[in-house]
Amino acid sequence: MAMTVTPVIEGWFSTGERPALLGSACTSCRTVYFPPVGGFCRSPVCEGVGFESVELGRRGRVWSYTDAQYQPPPPYIAAHEVHVPFALAAVELPEGLVVLGQVADGFGVAELSVGAVVELVVETLYADESGERTIWRWKPVVDDGDEETS
Repeated sequence: MAMTVTPVIEGWFSTGERPALLGSACTSCRTVYFPPVGGFCRSPVCEGVGFESVELGRRGRVWSYTDAQYQPPPPYIAAHEVHVPFALAAVELPEGLVVLGQVADGFGVAELSVGAVVELVVETLYADESGERTIWRWKPVVDDGDEETS
């Protein structure tokens, strides 16, 4: 029987060949939010209540980064029995948002620098008896000539 593959957080990112983060844009003032929002616009100068789903830029620039030398507390689910340190990057997207996420498997702080271009990828966070759970991560880009970045 094939394992099911499910995003850890439904509606926050798309999967497939060109995955992307999914946000919300206010239909009144066009302010973009991530994660997706609803109800009312958070902009203090807007009274909008309508939103549309938007796909955010797949590439951005590292705004800041660090490594997680400790295992995060629950509800974090460790991929290994013994904690394996991983890198985290805050990435500024072309929309002006800064989004935090883990760095792709096989990359650490040694491969990161402020201003470096990274691209969104989807990787397995963990697997259990009910299937595989995926999450977005930031992968350093060697050649940034393919797409516009902020």
